[in-house]
Amino acid sequence: MLDYGLDLSEVKRDIALPDLIIEGRELDDLVSAHPDWTMPTPAAGWTIAHQIAHLAAADANVLNALHDPQAFEGELKRADADGPAHADLVAVEGAALPRSELLHRWRTGRTELAAALGDIPLTHEFPWYGSQLTPQLMIPLRLMETWAHGQDIYDTLGATHAPTSRLRHVAALGVAGVPLSFYAAELPTPPTLFRVELTAPSGDTWTWGPEDAEQRVHGTALDFCLRVTHRSPLGSTDLTAVGPDAQKWLEVARVFL
Repeated sequence: MLDYGLDLSEVKRDIALPDLIIEGRELDDLVSAHPDWTMPTPAAGWTIAHQIAHLAAADANVLNALHDPQAFEGELKRADADGPAHADLVAVEGAALPRSELLHRWRTGRTELAAALGDIPLTHEFPWYGSQLTPQLMIPLRLMETWAHGQDIYDTLGATHAPTSRLRHVAALGVAGVPLSFYAAELPTPPTLFRVELTAPSGDTWTWGPEDAEQRVHGTALDFCLRVTHRSPLGSTDLTAVGPDAQKWLEVARVFL
């Protein structure tokens, strides 16, 4: 079986964890300066409050899974009972809180989670939705979610979400998400690895996969990250594909179910 998985050796806690903290802080600076969290975001039915509530709930769930796996079983059972509506229901609950309370909950959870992810061994396994994860994988996952939901809020407020080197964490998850993308689209995973070459915000080139791969993807890291997090349709990006499997991947690419 081909290994499309994330190279966890790339995830250095002394880089990835500060990047996660900065991503959250920058979003905090943006939303805390705007008193109206009832503005609708690009996510259907979600306001700014829903977006923050989702992030706060996810942080709390990670903490629960790390510190009390048995208690986290209750969240897994609720998610299973709620089905596809689970994320919406949780966001609705959080969005109903007073803005000041929700902001405090998100800030407190981010701080506690960063401390926990900094203390627990990177290879420590803990339960998550349908799988076992480690802090080494959860750190970039939390950064990806913070960045993606933050993008919705930046778009809502008409603010510039300047791309940074932190996008490498999101892009790496996107590359590792090839099997997930085809699975979600009910398509067979391609039999050969892709070559991905992305232009970083600095102008450097980030690469994954064999240099001689026939199936290839090129473009900017920003557009790739916007695509795999479903923040931009393929047609509005600068991404190009060589080969039918690579093209199909860009059409169905995702980093979450």
